[in-house]
Amino acid sequence: MAWPSVATGEHSPQCARVLAWIDEDMPKNETFIVVAYGSLLSGYGILAKRRGGRSRLVARDAFPATLTNARRGLAKPSSHGSYLAMDLEPIAPEQPLVAHSGGDASEGIGVLALEFAREAAPLVAQREEYEPSKFVQLFELAEAAGRSLGEFLWAIAERTKFNLLAYRTALRELLGYTSHGYIFHPVPFADGRIGIAAIGSGYDGSGDPAIPSKRREYGMDRLLSLPEALRVSSLELDREGQVGYFVECLLGGLHGLGVADLAAELAADDALSVQLRERLSAAAPLETGLFLEATSLDAERYRRRFSRALHQNLEPLFARGQRAS
Repeated sequence: MAWPSVATGEHSPQCARVLAWIDEDMPKNETFIVVAYGSLLSGYGILAKRRGGRSRLVARDAFPATLTNARRGLAKPSSHGSYLAMDLEPIAPEQPLVAHSGGDASEGIGVLALEFAREAAPLVAQREEYEPSKFVQLFELAEAAGRSLGEFLWAIAERTKFNLLAYRTALRELLGYTSHGYIFHPVPFADGRIGIAAIGSGYDGSGDPAIPSKRREYGMDRLLSLPEALRVSSLELDREGQVGYFVECLLGGLHGLGVADLAAELAADDALSVQLRERLSAAAPLETGLFLEATSLDAERYRRRFSRALHQNLEPLFARGQRAS
């Protein structure tokens, strides 16, 4: 599929709907969409209940989505504890990650699209270990260019041919800043909208040779499953924190989100599976209420958008009778 040139206005017929989404009279940055793929998949995670509410977020809307040309795994040392957080990598390098509304993750991974008010930008940046003032500056630069944030970042990604390191370098040159944690990248939706995803400042570089990424610092050169992460020796791992973080991700499955990819390799570790079941059993009964609070959805809209169909690969992790109510 050919992708739109936001910078030049040139585009293929197949992507006309992307540019059709752009309306000169429509406010560009009153809201923005974050494509969540880790701890923000659950109400428990969005509200940061495990950490006593520190760095909690509240979105104004949410819907399920599927992300293609993407794989996820544990790789980015967290700023919220001594454990590894989720990261994304493209399956086909130098091709964009693409989101599709809906929870069918048969040809991708399940994610959660969270719509935030512009005023929440500093909190979202802080949660993702990105300097809040620089994130706000990106909004200001986008508005000066007459673009939404997603459109503005898409132009940079396209100019750098979707090479992640080149994109980070271009963003560093623009802002005079880069993060060693997460960096915001554009994610186009098939219906024309452009959201953003926080992707780890990569093992191959942060965009600034003077600022090593956390993945480079701790030797995280690939994405890991949970059992692999628990064997990492390059940082002093908090096992309870690592398992707790992973539970935040798995709870997204209770909303019908396609997170079965996270269950890979868990069946071979009986002790770890037992620990996860115990944690999930404690969190699951409260999850629907927390999710509604975190996404500002009412019960009717939630039922209409989210299937709550638990993937069969996740069922062994959720004790009978402990599904979300």
